Amino acid sequence: MSTVSRRPALTPRQLTRTGDRLSFVYLERCTVHRDANAITVQDAEGTTHIPSATIGTLLLGPGTRVTHQAMSVLGETGAAVCWVGEHGVRYYASGRALSRSSALMEAQARQWANPRSRLAVAREMYRLRFPDEDPDRLTRHELLGREGRRVKDCYKAQAARTGVPWRGRKYVPGDFTSGDAVNQGITAAAQCMYGIAHAIVTSLGCSPALGFVHSGHELSFVLDVADLYKTEIGIPVAFDVAAEDEEDVGSRTRRALRDRINETSLLNRCVDDIKRLLLPQTDGSPDLDADRDRDVVTLQSDHGHQVASGVNHDGSDHGFDHGDVLW
Repeated sequence: MSTVSRRPALTPRQLTRTGDRLSFVYLERCTVHRDANAITVQDAEGTTHIPSATIGTLLLGPGTRVTHQAMSVLGETGAAVCWVGEHGVRYYASGRALSRSSALMEAQARQWANPRSRLAVAREMYRLRFPDEDPDRLTRHELLGREGRRVKDCYKAQAARTGVPWRGRKYVPGDFTSGDAVNQGITAAAQCMYGIAHAIVTSLGCSPALGFVHSGHELSFVLDVADLYKTEIGIPVAFDVAAEDEEDVGSRTRRALRDRINETSLLNRCVDDIKRLLLPQTDGSPDLDADRDRDVVTLQSDHGHQVASGVNHDGSDHGFDHGDVLW
């Protein structure tokens, strides 16, 4: 039996930095395949090539078929893949991390495991969203209460700015059309932001599950990150789209949000914000993207020391030499 389509894996140096990628690409009614290190999109109008390493999140809408080879290259390049419903409201899967280092995930775990530092990160997330307030002495309950009031105020302010009537947030899971136009826009914007946040979280090597505000869900940290930009970007875009026209709000919101994200360089900002939240002692200054070029595995020893792997540490003169593979 011959080997089909054997290709070498991409090296870290060939991968595009997270902040330099497209925020997301939405496809529907097409077949997604692979040509070298690009994905191909074939529909009634022909075939389009998209370099896989330039994609942050690939949204697969109704009528899409994707091949195993396409998923393979998307996984190699760290792109998140999201199967979405007719109105783009469900997130399903993601690719592998771009980072070869576990430094950021370990920092996340340390911050999450200590109740005091976990609350400190939650307060800093609130400060990022609402820089005019000082949350340093707020309890978790007080943080949630203030956040709820600020979001309600945002809805009212955007309604006044755009002239769109606001009757409250209404969304029935599985029934996108149950809400009015602006509620549909808010739902579509939220789901796109979840996909983008998931792509960035996983590409940096963080755990999507270890949240500081949300808890108990496999995407808790993704929800935390997406909410950082809810009142600044997601909600205003939804109101802008609803003010223009009530038709096709879901698809128009996705396009408008994509443009706003690219205009504001949100992916770069999101990467910096995550580093700053998880590495407060250095303001997130370590260039963790550089760690992609290093496949370094160490062993944990006593007192927080790291020792080289591939070495037998029994202290005798025999056994494995330095650098040998242990198994």
